[in-house]
Amino acid sequence: MIARRAPDLLGQLVAIGLTSGLILQAFFNISVAIKLLPAKGITLPFVSAGGSSLVVALAMVGILLNISEQVETAGKD
Repeated sequence: MIARRAPDLLGQLVAIGLTSGLILQAFFNISVAIKLLPAKGITLPFVSAGGSSLVVALAMVGILLNISEQVETAGKD
């Protein structure tokens, strides 16, 4: 939804990329947990232990929130 409402093409592409990254990371982790894929060492976003993974996931969500805020401020002008 954020990508569709982004004010420019760059915002759309960044939002799609960040969302896809989080979804793929979760997909791979869940697939390993139910034994569909071999273990790759990819952590589950926001849940698994590992400080660097958590920091990157939070930064990704922060950028998504910034894009959504740009949508709101672009409508006020």
